[in-house]
Amino acid sequence: ISQKAPGQLEVCFKEAICIILVHLLIRYRLHFLPESVAVVSLGILMGAVIKVIEFKKLANWKEEEMFRPNMFFLLLLPPIIFESGYSLHKGNFFQNIGSITLFAVFGTAISAFVVGGGIYFLGQADVISKLNMTDSFAFGSLISAVDPVATIAIFNALHVDPVLNMLVFGESILNDAVSIVLTNTAEGLTRKHMSDVSGWQTFSQALGYFLKMFFGSAALGTLTGLISALVLKHIDLRKTPSLEFGMMIIFAYLPYGLAEGISLSGIMAILFSGIVMSHYTHHNLSPVTQILMQQTLRTVAFLCETCVFAFLGLSIFSFPHKFEISFVIWCIVLVLFGRAVNIFPLSYLLNFFRDHKITPKMMFIMWFSGLRGAIPYALSLHLGLEPMEKRQLIGTTTIVIVLFTILLLGGSTMPLIRLVDIEDARARRRSKKDVNLSKTEKMGNAIESEHLSELTEEEYEAHYIRQQDLKGFMWLDAKYLNPFFTRRLTQEDLHHGRIQMKSLTNKWYEEVRQGPSGSEDDEQELF
Repeated sequence: ISQKAPGQLEVCFKEAICIILVHLLIRYRLHFLPESVAVVSLGILMGAVIKVIEFKKLANWKEEEMFRPNMFFLLLLPPIIFESGYSLHKGNFFQNIGSITLFAVFGTAISAFVVGGGIYFLGQADVISKLNMTDSFAFGSLISAVDPVATIAIFNALHVDPVLNMLVFGESILNDAVSIVLTNTAEGLTRKHMSDVSGWQTFSQALGYFLKMFFGSAALGTLTGLISALVLKHIDLRKTPSLEFGMMIIFAYLPYGLAEGISLSGIMAILFSGIVMSHYTHHNLSPVTQILMQQTLRTVAFLCETCVFAFLGLSIFSFPHKFEISFVIWCIVLVLFGRAVNIFPLSYLLNFFRDHKITPKMMFIMWFSGLRGAIPYALSLHLGLEPMEKRQLIGTTTIVIVLFTILLLGGSTMPLIRLVDIEDARARRRSKKDVNLSKTEKMGNAIESEHLSELTEEEYEAHYIRQQDLKGFMWLDAKYLNPFFTRRLTQEDLHHGRIQMKSLTNKWYEEVRQGPSGSEDDEQELF
């Protein structure tokens, strides 16, 4: 235990510094700087300090500064993905499910094939280091994962159309799960030694494996979420929030364990479970547990994200590198080209079927906002490529691309907004509102009131059925699914919920008033 203590203390120390850094960004209104950029820069600085300390032989922290992929996939990634799915209630995800699926599945596959195919054929032409077909496709798949944190910060700052915001938000989150499944597909083909199988057979086997992983994992996550909704609808735990919250935590991690146990994608399962639990289960909770669930998920996801980004910066000094300038440059070109082949044709295709058109300016910003983040970095370390030089080349190239997109593209987001979005910038100057890229501040300002709504049977029917012109799945959901999976509250339930919230607020106020800093002036100020 004593040998692990330095590593545990270092992780806590890094998290504390990152929290202070984010607080300073908010405190001094440095809203133009995305938090991911700041945390990665801090990680680079900490890695340089650690390297100097090791060079001076003052300490040896090589073991503590190494990033373990298993820790990422088991502990850090599930809370991030689940919180992303759970926060999809902000927009009309289900109404745009067709467009989101097209971008997330077909768009990611296009990008993976462009990057992977380009690397393979450039290697065959002796322009860059040679990789076989499956290794090239594995790298193309992992590098196609877009970072949703930076992407959504950009689009929130742009004040874009809510439907387009949801379109990009949903695509960026589903994209991570699809990229992981595609990478696992390529790894599976590598382990099976497909040298004696034709190209068409290899493609058909890969497609079958992907479809099984995607739809099987999504179905498992959806089923788990629906079961959780029925359990918390018919077992009334609203008067004991601790038990209610404990049940939610169990159902949150359950699909991940089940999916991994039957060789499916735990990330895909936990994402769809989060979406379904947000849409149905959340509204069966008491107001106290609703708030507690939102804030707990945000806090845990924030800690996991900052930990990964800090390790990403540290990896510059801790990872055994093999740097090949031609390989890196061509990979960056292929990544940008693959993103363009993904965004522009699919956007033009969708415009034929959408009422809310995606303008060329929005297409350009969507292409520019395809930043890479923690998932490509962790996947590159998780690849079991042989020999070791090949693994080091892929890892080093991934780190360079991630840092290039986060620091250069992410850092130039603000000038791009000023340059491209001229009219909105003038409107913001007139209203004296600056662009805010701080996800933590935006998500911590208030509880989403629409996600805490508690409607009786009559209020629900008047609000959702009669007043809205719903079509397709939205009508089916409002008419049949939502009433079946969610609790319709009585006036007594609403009264009890208000009393519960009021008693907690009064208890908190009494503790504050009796504290050492409490005064009559503070009491008057609160009222």
